[in-house]
Amino acid sequence: MKKLLLTLAFLALVISLYPQDFFREDFSREQEYLILMNPTVGNIGVVEFLVKNKLLNINPEEISLVGVYHSSQEYDFSKSAEHIATNGLTWWHLHEVKGSLKEDMVYKPNPCSDDFRKIFENSVGVIFFGGQDIPPAVYGEENWYSETTDPGRHYFEVSFLFHLLGGTRNTAFTPLLKENPDYVVTGFCLGMQSMNVAAGGTLYQDIPAQLYESFSPETNVKIDRPNLHRNYWQNIREDKDFMGTNIHPVQFSDDSFFGGNVKVSRKLRPLVYSSHHQSLKDVAACFEVTALSDDGKVIEGIRHLKYPNVFSVQFHPEVSALYEDRSKVKFAPEDVPKTLHSMLDKNSLKFHKKYWGDISAVIMGQTK
Repeated sequence: MKKLLLTLAFLALVISLYPQDFFREDFSREQEYLILMNPTVGNIGVVEFLVKNKLLNINPEEISLVGVYHSSQEYDFSKSAEHIATNGLTWWHLHEVKGSLKEDMVYKPNPCSDDFRKIFENSVGVIFFGGQDIPPAVYGEENWYSETTDPGRHYFEVSFLFHLLGGTRNTAFTPLLKENPDYVVTGFCLGMQSMNVAAGGTLYQDIPAQLYESFSPETNVKIDRPNLHRNYWQNIREDKDFMGTNIHPVQFSDDSFFGGNVKVSRKLRPLVYSSHHQSLKDVAACFEVTALSDDGKVIEGIRHLKYPNVFSVQFHPEVSALYEDRSKVKFAPEDVPKTLHSMLDKNSLKFHKKYWGDISAVIMGQTK
């Protein structure tokens, strides 16, 4: 018992001393850094899986990872510090931004601006992950269907993206990427929505309600399955095997991004993994649409018209279970449970790997 208590005390000391002000410390400027927003234990685990399996094919000896978050976020990031310390993740660091940030400060210089610049100047790129709904007031709308659980995270991430890209909500502001147009900015699901909102776009707050005039789980499941972006069966029946998500096809637009950058056939309609009920409505003027849902109503990908390494998708290519067999799940009551991995056909899996190959290439292309 005494040995256990000493071990726990030592671990608590290590965690308390673990630096969460990385870019305010004496960090090495000889090393390259990639930023990961919202570095929860789950997101850290996802990135570790991607790197270990050479999907995110970056060299830890050349690029270290820095998880960035805001002090107002709901998540307890001491758990992330503990995870990093106890698992010996020596190439991971954390940086907490503490400047006050409210809704009316998002689209202008604010107390976080100095941190945004320091992070930008000392990194090669940033990845934004999924999450809950953005407060509609951030894009000038009343709340009709949104469920926001962590407004501090959204103010922070949208403001950081605005500082990086600029936007129509403050055209006098000079974006940071003007100083380094090749800087990498990418993301998934909420990451794409935040990118669009930051640059001046808006969102559909609920796809079934606003695009299909469907207002209940019972009518939602009657929408063609390829055009459902989450699973509403879980709201109708009790079944532990139900997935909360959907595997569905996407189609590429006439834009050259997937054919030219990712190098897949533009006729391909790969299956992807989605878990969202909101989507882009008014696309910010700086973006071109790269992918659409099966019926063309939901925007599934965008790229920046000026900055070549700024792109994002609405689906989730980062989910570990897409690349190896894990637990078996099903979408509808009549389905036979299967792993997510087995739900992808060969070409869809190849597409996901090629997409990660492109992300890896643009990141490594920014190293010295």
